[in-house]
Amino acid sequence: MKIAVLGGDGFVGWPTSLHLSDAGHEIHILDNLSRRWIDTELGVQSLTPMDSIQERTRIWHAETGRRIHFHLIDLAKDYELLKGWLSRNRPDAIVHFAEQRAAPYSMKSDRHKNYTVSNNVNATHNLLNALVELDLDAHLVHLGTMGVYGYSTVGAAIPEGYLPVGIETADGRTVSQEILYPSNPGSIYHMTKCLDQQLFQFYAKNDGLRITDLHQGIVWGTHTEQTRRHAQLINRFDYDGDYGTVLNRFLIQAAIGYPLTVHGTGGQTRAFIHIQDSVRCIEIALNNPPARSSRVEIFNQMTETHRVRALAEMIARMSGSKIAWLPNPRKEAPENELVVKNEKFLGLGLEPTTLGEGLLGEIVDVAKKYAYRVDRSRVPAVSAWTRDIAAKVEHDPEGVRLKSVS
Repeated sequence: MKIAVLGGDGFVGWPTSLHLSDAGHEIHILDNLSRRWIDTELGVQSLTPMDSIQERTRIWHAETGRRIHFHLIDLAKDYELLKGWLSRNRPDAIVHFAEQRAAPYSMKSDRHKNYTVSNNVNATHNLLNALVELDLDAHLVHLGTMGVYGYSTVGAAIPEGYLPVGIETADGRTVSQEILYPSNPGSIYHMTKCLDQQLFQFYAKNDGLRITDLHQGIVWGTHTEQTRRHAQLINRFDYDGDYGTVLNRFLIQAAIGYPLTVHGTGGQTRAFIHIQDSVRCIEIALNNPPARSSRVEIFNQMTETHRVRALAEMIARMSGSKIAWLPNPRKEAPENELVVKNEKFLGLGLEPTTLGEGLLGEIVDVAKKYAYRVDRSRVPAVSAWTRDIAAKVEHDPEGVRLKSVS
């Protein structure tokens, strides 16, 4: 297939591009390189040294003989440029990663909130609009988030996108219906993913677009089979308080002798997936497209759930690290359960990589190897969800003052 990977220079986009290219597909990356500009804005860099996208694709061609094409396009702003590219190239499938992906970054200030909404929602709508105008029947696979469901405890497993409900009619009968699981975003970033859902539902219903929405858990790890082939193909590894995912942050904290920072009680339960499984799931979704004019296909793209404090305790035992209990900058429940259905990917052949199998290798291969590149002042998470929370967060030269250390 000819596949357009939107946001293919990013944390999941790059290893996905390599994985699909290695499988024999013709890959075109469309990206505005905004994630690199955000690094400059925040004054922090990936733990792993990253070459330019042009150099990365050159190395891939030298190693494999396969070409990955790069096109500098801002999906949120350059509608006519995007439409023209789609018209000329008419890809068979499109993988959409081209959104600002960090909840803390989206909550930093009013400017960051505006940017996240404008970038994410416009990018998605521009793409859908162009597909309709060009009558382009390309299967769209979108990387969403488990965060659209929220993290409240309802005492039942979260279904894959659609919730069966019974509705009482005027004559007293009960009729069955399936609706989108009620959205409950916990940040501006998560809210944009909820808005994506509504856009997808409309365009699938109104124009017959074929769309798969992947509600993904927190991604951990760095390497995939393809990124291991050459040092310059390595994926990015974010450890800072805005972009570093909780497990990757714990890993680098353990590697540099920094206390593992647990916010609040650590009772937040989250869904996780290894980066290798993430790219496999995207390939599985591409190989199993919905029929034209059918409803949006939704997969829960996760393999396991863990409480944050349980992860910290596990890594502390493995590494000898201490745990720091910090104020929680987020507005969220201190404790929650999370039971998630993910039978669709398992039924299509996914064999999950679990934390127990791959965690130690991540510490040895990545975190310790590049620990010299860490800016310790960027490790704490300090972006607050509300003004009241921000006023309660105490700062010291290394970030947030520790409440207690165990």
